[in-house]
Amino acid sequence: MANQGAKKRKEENIRHMRNLLRLILASNAIYLVIRLGIFHSSFTWKHWAGLILTSLAYVIPYKQLSAMAKPNYSDAGELLDGGFDMSTGGICGYLHDIIYITCFVQVTTIISEKFWYIYLVIPGFAAYQLFGLVKGFLPLGSDGAEEDEKTRKKREKMERKASRTKMIKTRTR
Repeated sequence: MANQGAKKRKEENIRHMRNLLRLILASNAIYLVIRLGIFHSSFTWKHWAGLILTSLAYVIPYKQLSAMAKPNYSDAGELLDGGFDMSTGGICGYLHDIIYITCFVQVTTIISEKFWYIYLVIPGFAAYQLFGLVKGFLPLGSDGAEEDEKTRKKREKMERKASRTKMIKTRTR
Protein backbone atom coordinates (compact mmCIF):
# COMPACT_ATOMS: atom_id res chain seq x y z
CA MET A 1 0.00 0.00 0.00
CA ALA A 2 2.95 2.29 0.44
CA ASN A 3 3.85 4.55 -2.46
CA GLN A 4 0.50 4.14 -4.21
CA GLY A 5 0.76 7.74 -5.43
CA ALA A 6 4.24 7.12 -6.83
CA LYS A 7 3.07 3.97 -8.62
CA LYS A 8 0.06 5.78 -10.05
CA ARG A 9 2.20 8.69 -11.25
CA LYS A 10 4.69 6.27 -12.81
CA GLU A 11 1.89 4.57 -14.78
CA GLU A 12 0.42 7.94 -15.81
CA ASN A 13 3.82 9.14 -17.00
CA ILE A 14 4.41 5.96 -19.00
CA ARG A 15 0.99 6.31 -20.63
CA HIS A 16 1.54 10.03 -21.28
CA MET A 17 4.97 9.55 -22.85
CA ARG A 18 3.62 6.69 -25.00
CA ASN A 19 0.83 8.99 -26.26
CA LEU A 20 3.33 11.75 -27.05
CA LEU A 21 5.48 9.29 -28.98
CA ARG A 22 2.44 8.11 -30.94
CA LEU A 23 1.58 11.72 -31.80
CA ILE A 24 5.11 12.39 -33.00
CA LEU A 25 5.26 9.21 -35.07
CA ALA A 26 1.82 9.87 -36.57
CA SER A 27 2.82 13.40 -37.58
CA ASN A 28 6.03 12.15 -39.18
CA ALA A 29 4.19 9.32 -40.96
CA ILE A 30 1.51 11.67 -42.31
CA TYR A 31 4.16 14.10 -43.51
CA LEU A 32 6.30 11.46 -45.17
CA VAL A 33 3.43 9.55 -46.80
CA ILE A 34 1.70 12.62 -48.20
CA ARG A 35 4.77 14.72 -48.99
CA LEU A 36 6.94 11.93 -50.40
CA GLY A 37 4.14 9.71 -51.69
CA ILE A 38 1.70 12.15 -53.26
CA PHE A 39 3.70 15.35 -53.74
CA HIS A 40 7.03 13.66 -54.49
CA SER A 41 7.68 15.79 -57.55
CA SER A 42 7.78 18.98 -55.48
CA PHE A 43 9.89 17.51 -52.64
CA THR A 44 13.14 19.52 -52.57
CA TRP A 45 16.14 19.93 -50.29
CA LYS A 46 14.14 22.54 -48.34
CA HIS A 47 11.65 19.88 -47.37
CA TRP A 48 14.46 17.60 -46.18
CA ALA A 49 15.82 20.49 -44.11
CA GLY A 50 12.33 21.08 -42.71
CA LEU A 51 12.00 17.40 -41.81
CA ILE A 52 15.34 17.52 -39.99
CA LEU A 53 14.37 20.74 -38.20
CA THR A 54 11.04 19.34 -37.03
CA SER A 55 12.73 16.10 -35.97
CA LEU A 56 15.12 18.11 -33.79
CA ALA A 57 12.19 20.12 -32.46
CA TYR A 58 10.63 16.80 -31.41
CA VAL A 59 13.72 15.09 -30.03
CA ILE A 60 14.98 17.79 -27.68
CA PRO A 61 11.71 18.44 -25.78
CA TYR A 62 10.78 14.74 -25.80
CA LYS A 63 14.12 13.75 -24.25
CA GLN A 64 13.72 16.44 -21.60
CA LEU A 65 10.17 15.30 -20.80
CA SER A 66 11.21 11.66 -20.63
CA ALA A 67 13.99 12.58 -18.20
CA MET A 68 11.46 14.45 -16.08
CA ALA A 69 9.00 11.53 -16.17
CA LYS A 70 11.63 8.96 -15.18
CA PRO A 71 10.86 7.33 -11.80
CA ASN A 72 13.43 7.15 -8.99
CA TYR A 73 14.25 3.90 -7.24
CA SER A 74 16.11 3.17 -4.02
CA ASP A 75 19.23 1.00 -3.88
CA ALA A 76 17.01 -1.94 -2.90
CA GLY A 77 14.89 -1.44 -6.03
CA GLU A 78 11.92 0.11 -4.24
CA LEU A 79 10.03 2.88 -6.02
CA LEU A 80 10.73 6.22 -4.31
CA ASP A 81 9.22 8.71 -6.73
CA GLY A 82 7.02 8.19 -9.78
CA GLY A 83 8.57 11.07 -11.69
CA PHE A 84 7.48 14.62 -12.41
CA ASP A 85 3.79 15.37 -12.76
CA MET A 86 3.31 15.94 -16.50
CA SER A 87 0.05 17.85 -16.04
CA THR A 88 1.69 20.83 -14.37
CA GLY A 89 2.60 24.05 -16.10
CA GLY A 90 5.93 25.78 -16.18
CA ILE A 91 8.75 24.27 -18.22
CA CYS A 92 6.83 21.02 -18.64
CA GLY A 93 3.93 22.90 -20.23
CA TYR A 94 6.29 24.84 -22.50
CA LEU A 95 7.93 21.62 -23.71
CA HIS A 96 4.51 20.17 -24.48
CA ASP A 97 3.60 23.33 -26.37
CA ILE A 98 6.74 23.04 -28.50
CA ILE A 99 5.85 19.45 -29.39
CA TYR A 100 2.24 20.36 -30.25
CA ILE A 101 3.27 23.39 -32.32
CA THR A 102 5.81 21.26 -34.16
CA CYS A 103 3.15 18.64 -34.96
CA PHE A 104 0.86 21.34 -36.30
CA VAL A 105 3.60 22.98 -38.35
CA GLN A 106 4.83 19.70 -39.78
CA VAL A 107 1.39 18.54 -40.91
CA THR A 108 0.23 21.90 -42.22
CA THR A 109 3.39 22.58 -44.23
CA ILE A 110 2.11 19.88 -46.54
CA ILE A 111 -0.52 22.42 -47.63
CA SER A 112 1.59 25.57 -47.68
CA GLU A 113 5.12 26.52 -46.72
CA LYS A 114 3.81 29.70 -45.11
CA PHE A 115 2.88 27.66 -42.03
CA TRP A 116 6.58 27.74 -41.06
CA TYR A 117 5.90 31.24 -39.74
CA ILE A 118 3.91 29.69 -36.90
CA TYR A 119 7.26 28.75 -35.36
CA LEU A 120 7.68 32.46 -34.60
CA VAL A 121 5.10 31.98 -31.84
CA ILE A 122 7.71 30.19 -29.70
CA PRO A 123 10.32 32.99 -29.52
CA GLY A 124 7.50 35.56 -29.43
CA PHE A 125 6.01 33.95 -26.34
CA ALA A 126 9.47 33.69 -24.75
CA ALA A 127 10.00 37.42 -25.38
CA TYR A 128 6.59 38.16 -23.87
CA GLN A 129 7.45 36.17 -20.74
CA LEU A 130 10.86 37.86 -20.43
CA PHE A 131 9.25 41.28 -20.84
CA GLY A 132 6.89 40.46 -17.98
CA LEU A 133 9.83 39.34 -15.85
CA VAL A 134 11.87 42.46 -16.60
CA LYS A 135 8.84 44.69 -16.11
CA GLY A 136 8.51 43.36 -12.57
CA PHE A 137 11.97 44.69 -11.72
CA LEU A 138 11.40 48.16 -13.15
CA PRO A 139 10.13 50.92 -10.85
CA LEU A 140 6.53 51.91 -11.34
CA GLY A 141 6.00 55.13 -13.26
CA SER A 142 3.22 56.40 -10.99
CA ASP A 143 5.43 58.97 -9.18
CA GLY A 144 4.87 61.70 -11.73
CA ALA A 145 1.36 60.67 -12.73
CA GLU A 146 -1.48 62.98 -11.88
CA GLU A 147 -4.20 61.63 -9.64
CA ASP A 148 -7.80 62.68 -9.78
CA GLU A 149 -9.62 64.46 -6.95
CA LYS A 150 -11.38 61.37 -5.61
CA THR A 151 -8.16 59.34 -5.42
CA ARG A 152 -6.30 62.22 -3.78
CA LYS A 153 -8.96 62.65 -1.08
CA LYS A 154 -9.02 58.93 -0.40
CA ARG A 155 -5.22 58.82 -0.09
CA GLU A 156 -5.18 61.82 2.27
CA LYS A 157 -7.89 60.26 4.42
CA MET A 158 -5.92 57.02 4.69
CA GLU A 159 -2.77 58.98 5.60
CA ARG A 160 -4.61 60.90 8.35
CA LYS A 161 -6.09 57.68 9.67
CA ALA A 162 -2.68 56.00 9.72
CA SER A 163 -1.03 58.95 11.49
CA ARG A 164 -3.50 59.03 14.43
CA THR A 165 -2.26 57.72 17.72
CA LYS A 166 -4.05 54.66 18.81
CA MET A 167 -5.31 54.20 22.31
CA ILE A 168 -5.05 50.76 23.71
CA LYS A 169 -7.40 49.92 26.50
CA THR A 170 -5.84 47.84 29.17
CA ARG A 171 -7.36 46.36 32.19
CA THR A 172 -5.92 47.21 35.55
CA ARG A 173 -6.28 45.01 38.57
